[in-house]
Amino acid sequence: MAKIVSASFAPGALNASHSKLIKVEFGPIISKRLVFAVISPILTSMTNTAFVSFKNHFLIALPALKDGIFTHSITYLCEHDEHGAMGIIINHPLNMDVDEILEQLELDGCSYDHQQPVYAGGPIHTDRGFVLHRRDGKQWESSIDVTDTITLTTSLDILDAIARNCGPSQSIIALGYAGWDAGQLEEELQENIWLTVAASDHVIFEVEAEKRVDAALASLGIDFSQISPHSGHA
Repeated sequence: MAKIVSASFAPGALNASHSKLIKVEFGPIISKRLVFAVISPILTSMTNTAFVSFKNHFLIALPALKDGIFTHSITYLCEHDEHGAMGIIINHPLNMDVDEILEQLELDGCSYDHQQPVYAGGPIHTDRGFVLHRRDGKQWESSIDVTDTITLTTSLDILDAIARNCGPSQSIIALGYAGWDAGQLEEELQENIWLTVAASDHVIFEVEAEKRVDAALASLGIDFSQISPHSGHA
């Protein structure tokens, strides 16, 4: 049976592997601090140790982590502070491409030649769309600049621009995100669930999805096959 994609801007649900009806929502949900309205309340407090932020780092799931969407994943951390962390998984493409979203939006003047895959960005709010893209001087309604070269946008105007072939020079569109409450990611790092690696724009935007984990690990001089389940952050 053919998959039906409905990219309407109303609450919906996406099951990354089984859903036939996909409702995608973009909206102004980013604040200056990247505190998302959809992120759950803070349940834990930080310890008195000096805080180390891994914003603009990759989280690479170690072999021992076999938890659905996070298995063999690489997540780009867009925010990480004392209040929690938020990131987008960048190597798990869904069985759909950007045109399938754009066609349902019925935007005027669209050019339907966008064959790039849409990614499963994480297990939280999988009906929401996130665009991770090059920061190239354009202004969008709901964005936060993660670095001098990378921006995360959630507003509809960026999809309209992409549909007209005047959007960001490079981008990744994802449904859902990965989030951690205060102290949660720090605990998981201590438990050696993740390996952290300094992020690279090249890996995000120019390396094929299935090669991004090894491309990120190449900066450490290793590949995934050499990682022990008990490796820690770099």
